[in-house]
Amino acid sequence: MTPGGGSGPMKDCEYSQISTHSSSSPMESPHKKKKTAPRRKWEVFPGRNKFFCNGRIMMARQTGVFYLTLVLILVTSGLFFAFDCPYLSEKITPAIPAIGGILFFFVMGTLLRTSFSDPGVLPRATPDEAADLERQIDIANGSSSGGYRPPPRTKEVIINGQTVKLKYCFTCKIFRPPRASHCSLCDNCVERFDHHCPWVGNCVGKRNYRFFYMFILSLSFLTVFIFAFVITHVILRSQQTGFLNALKDSPASVLEAVVCFFSVWSIVGLSGFHTYLISSNQTTNEDIKGSWSNKRGKENYNPYSYGNIFTNCCAALCGPLSPSLIDRRGFIQPDTPQLAGPSNGITMYGATQSQSNMCDQDQCIQSTKFVLQAAATPLLQSEPSITSEELPLPGKTSLSGPCATLTLGQPTPPSSMPNLTSDTGLTDMIPLKEEHEGHQFLTPEEAPSPPGMLPSGSPITHSHTMHVLSLASQDSLHEDSVRGLVKLSSV
Repeated sequence: MTPGGGSGPMKDCEYSQISTHSSSSPMESPHKKKKTAPRRKWEVFPGRNKFFCNGRIMMARQTGVFYLTLVLILVTSGLFFAFDCPYLSEKITPAIPAIGGILFFFVMGTLLRTSFSDPGVLPRATPDEAADLERQIDIANGSSSGGYRPPPRTKEVIINGQTVKLKYCFTCKIFRPPRASHCSLCDNCVERFDHHCPWVGNCVGKRNYRFFYMFILSLSFLTVFIFAFVITHVILRSQQTGFLNALKDSPASVLEAVVCFFSVWSIVGLSGFHTYLISSNQTTNEDIKGSWSNKRGKENYNPYSYGNIFTNCCAALCGPLSPSLIDRRGFIQPDTPQLAGPSNGITMYGATQSQSNMCDQDQCIQSTKFVLQAAATPLLQSEPSITSEELPLPGKTSLSGPCATLTLGQPTPPSSMPNLTSDTGLTDMIPLKEEHEGHQFLTPEEAPSPPGMLPSGSPITHSHTMHVLSLASQDSLHEDSVRGLVKLSSV
C-alpha cells in the first residue's frame, strides 16, 4: 500500500486459478517422489549390443555379415524350390521338395535362435560389489593402505584335480568363472565363451552353442542336398536336349551350383571341427589357446571332459539350458526419491504460491521504503514552523481545520503489514530501543508528509510546532530501519 492510500502493489497481485487436472497441486509436498516411466534393463545395457522387440532379441552391433548369410540361404533355397524342384518332383519323386523344405526351415530356425538369443552374458558388478571385492582382496593380501591398488589379475581354483586360473576383468569388475572370456566386439564377459561368429551376428557361448552347432550341421546337409540335386537336374536335362541347352533352359541351376560348390567345403569343415570339440568337451577358445594340450605338460588334461564321447555330446546338446543372467527385460529398480530443490531458500509449491510470495515480498519492500521515507526524511533537517498566515500555493487546497501538535517517535508500519508482523515479527526486523520508550507511534494517516509535499495554506499556527527527535535518536532509528529493509530484501 502506498503512503497516499491509493492503489499500490497489492493490486498487481491477482489470484490465479488452480487447474484440478494438473499432476501437481500447489500444496503438494516437496518430498513427493518424481513419477517417471519405468525403464527396462536392456535400455541401459552397458555392452555393445542391439536389442529389438522390447529386449526380446539381442544381437551384436556388427550385423552386416549376418544379413549376407540370410541372403545367401534365402536366394539359393528360393531358386532351388522355384526352378529345380518342379522338374525333380515330376521326374524322380515328390519327396525331394518335402525334404528340402524340412531342412530349410530347420536351418532358418536354428540360425535365428542362435542370432537372437543371449549367449550367456555375465552381468557386470555394481559399484558397491566392485568396492567390496577390492576390500576383500586387500584383506586377503594383508594390505591396509588407504591408496588405490588394482586387484590381482588371477585366482586359482581346483577343478577335478586340475588347477584353473580365474582372470579378473577390469571392464566388468568381476573374476570371470571357468571357461568364460571377455568378447572385445560385444564388450561382454560370456560364460563358456566359444567364439564371436560374424556369420550369425552374435557371440557363441553357453546358452546358444547347441543351436549354433545344429545350424552349421543342418546347413551342411542342406548345402550338400541342394548341390547334389542341382547336378542331377542338369544331368537329366542334358540327356534329353544336350548340356548347353540344359544350361540355357535352367540358368538358375548354374548359379545354385556355383554358390553351393564354394560354400560346402567351409561349412562341412566347420561342422566337422565343432563335432570334434563337442566330443572332447572343449571350446574353440580353449582349443586355439591350447589350454589342455599335452605340450604344456604330461599332467595337463581337460578337467571338463567326462571321458566318454557319447556323454560329452549329451552334455553339450541335451543338457538343461541355463537361464539368462542379465534379465534384459526386467525393470530397473527405482532410485532413492529425489527432493524438489529449493530456490533461494524458499520452497515453491506451485505457480500460485510463487506469485503470492512475490507479491508479498514486493508489498513488504514498498511498505518498508515508506517507513524509511516517513521516519528518516523529516529527521535529516529541521523544518521551519508553518503558519496559517502563509499563502497557499496555486492549485493546492487548504486543510479544513488546524492540526494537533504532532510528536514524532518511531514510526508505525502501515496497515498493510499485519501479515508480515505475524509471520516474521516486525520487532525482529525493526528492533525497538529503550531510549525511544517515550515516543508515540503514528499511523500512516497521521505521519507527516515529506518536505515539499505538505499542502500549502494549511492553517497551522506557530503554537502547533512539530517536535524533532534528538540527533542520536535520528541515527539509531535510521540504522534500524535500514537493517529491517535488508532483512526483507533477503527474504
